[in-house]
Amino acid sequence: MQKIIALISLLGLALLTGGCAGIPLLSSAMDSLNPPTTPLEIHSQTDVKLTEGNFMTMKTNVVGQARGFSLLGFITLVPARFQKAMDRLYSKAEMKTGRPQTLGNLIVEHTSAYWILFSIPRVSVRADVVEFMPNTATIILPHPPAESPPTPQGDKSSVRTL
Repeated sequence: MQKIIALISLLGLALLTGGCAGIPLLSSAMDSLNPPTTPLEIHSQTDVKLTEGNFMTMKTNVVGQARGFSLLGFITLVPARFQKAMDRLYSKAEMKTGRPQTLGNLIVEHTSAYWILFSIPRVSVRADVVEFMPNTATIILPHPPAESPPTPQGDKSSVRTL
């Protein structure tokens, strides 16, 4: 409660004494209300060699975006979610479960458009869709027949006993 009262008095003092020059002080004071949070970043890296010629690029430059809304540029009302951008990327890429597909050249970009009373943060995810082809050098060995052919009844030389 004391923190809020101190903030309001600091806000009033900044507006009365500084006019428009007190606005940067206002934004730094308002930042103390929102504790600093760092965005979650998870990096899982898979090494795929695309030099062997066992892949085909299915789609290039597939983009998924998510937008948010912030009042006064720092009070987030609707966050721009990375998960929503990735979901939109996967739906535009038309990736199917069970197929040997992956995303290549993945780029994540965080931007914001600032206006007088609000800002619009945006998360853009851009990638290429790569599908792996089966090895063409695979050697297929023929399987032995499942059943042996029937032996003729009168021919005793073709029947072997062990």
